Amino acid sequence: MNKETHEIFTKFLKSENHRITPERFEVLDFALEKEGHFAADELFVDMKSQNSNISRATVYNTLELLAKCGLLVKRNFGDGKTSYESNYEKKAHDHLICTNCGEIIEFSDPEIQKIVERVCREHGFIPAGYSFNIFGKCKNEHKCDISKNRKNK
Repeated sequence: MNKETHEIFTKFLKSENHRITPERFEVLDFALEKEGHFAADELFVDMKSQNSNISRATVYNTLELLAKCGLLVKRNFGDGKTSYESNYEKKAHDHLICTNCGEIIEFSDPEIQKIVERVCREHGFIPAGYSFNIFGKCKNEHKCDISKNRKNK
């Protein structure tokens, strides 16, 4: 449990007139403990395996609220599925996505951030965030296993 994230979420829930329930904070804690990218069903299964009584609907609904309040970021990596990742105290980063095996590699390049800032400034736009994904194939093809479950790493 992180007191600051609980305060952020509580403030958001109150401002949006959502109920403040222990189940929502249970989802928050599990979601922020996850490493990397995850799907709602993956989080639900993890929670159930740790004897949570949470419902699938509560997980899905709470993840949407967490994304709306900015503690999580929703991602789509071209596979038609929504993934989430923590946005709390995380530096901006971008993604390389293998269209063969589904591997996701995170990277940061300050030049990309500069481009985003310049383009926004030129167009009088105030950015709330951005997503930069490069789709391609793993460089080392014999290590790239197409039979992988296209699972996010």
